[in-house]
Amino acid sequence: MATKSTSMKQTITDLAGEKVGTHQLDETIFGIAPNIHVLHEVCRAQQAARRAGTHDTKTRGEVSGGGKKPFRQKGTGRARQGTTRAPQNKGGGVVFGPHPKSYAFKVNGKEVKLALRSALSAKHAEDMFFVVDSFDFEKPSTKEAIKFLEAIDVKGRVTIVITDDEVNAFLSFRNIPRVRVMDVADANTYDFIDNKALVFSKAALSRIEEVLQ
Repeated sequence: MATKSTSMKQTITDLAGEKVGTHQLDETIFGIAPNIHVLHEVCRAQQAARRAGTHDTKTRGEVSGGGKKPFRQKGTGRARQGTTRAPQNKGGGVVFGPHPKSYAFKVNGKEVKLALRSALSAKHAEDMFFVVDSFDFEKPSTKEAIKFLEAIDVKGRVTIVITDDEVNAFLSFRNIPRVRVMDVADANTYDFIDNKALVFSKAALSRIEEVLQ
């Protein structure tokens, strides 16, 4: 297996884990001190946006029933009632109950990019950032994908970042447990840090550097 360099020159491997070249990483993307506060805020925003927020209770105007008064106004000795749908009655509406809502909140665009740079810098500093020359699978093969992960000695949760034309790579990695494969267009901070290792194809690396420069 090829060894990783601790400089800003990133080792590029093939599918067998052997070194086939190097790539000069952009220090403004892979060499900064991670901003923990921004990482936290952006990840919190992502998780909040993913909340369904579909919990709901029915008000007195939404429950079935009602119509006429349940009993006459006077002479029963009971408190007057205008409808069976009132909250104090069994089967009535709920007062101040939850209703569908969005938990999303906005984060400044500059903070989003800073969080991505921080995540990439952290992975590179931990030697948990890998670049593959090309995921040139002749056909979809989960077996070959597993062999690749073994060749670079990656265990635990892994995020694979590819371009939209690397279809065989997506089909090869998608069924492996604890492996998340994603298009570089969907790159986000949470998926970059929620793993033990981050693996880019060379084409995906060029794309993310163009975006973050």
